[in-house]
Amino acid sequence: MSKQNGAAVVPLKTAITDEDGIDFALIELLFFAYRDFTSDPDKILSEFGYGRAHHRVLHFVNRMPGLTVAELLDVLKITKQSLGRVLKQLIDGGHIVQERGPKDGRQRELYPTAKGRKLALALANPQSSRIKSALEISGLRQRDVVERFLKAMMNPELRGQIDKLPGKMTGRTDGND
Repeated sequence: MSKQNGAAVVPLKTAITDEDGIDFALIELLFFAYRDFTSDPDKILSEFGYGRAHHRVLHFVNRMPGLTVAELLDVLKITKQSLGRVLKQLIDGGHIVQERGPKDGRQRELYPTAKGRKLALALANPQSSRIKSALEISGLRQRDVVERFLKAMMNPELRGQIDKLPGKMTGRTDGND
């Protein structure tokens, strides 16, 4: 028996199980899928001294050029302080440029550079290949099933953010579902 903060602590030596109605198998599959889904981009990002936060910023700035800092904060659900360091590194690295908003000079619009676009595509390509392969291996011929599942995993009040992205998702509606 060990002590923490003066109190006796007893280690539990049995694993938690599905007995509580929790689907640990799917939770673990999501953990492992996310680990592997991010592994290829992580290798590329490490060459620049970047991490996953840089990847997310690059992704959304490339998907929505002209996105304001405020809009990006809303999409990523992070603080201005958290974004500040990452954005500065991407700007200093020549991957993103920041311009004053034409209507409101206090707004900052974010745009990818050619270098930033190239990196965003290099990060997305292995992920796209992984998704395509997983759909083929799993026998899922209707990717809209996967889209609906992933969208249903999101907080309902945030699902409308998907509708702001360019391109057409098969399961998209007006964002109010």
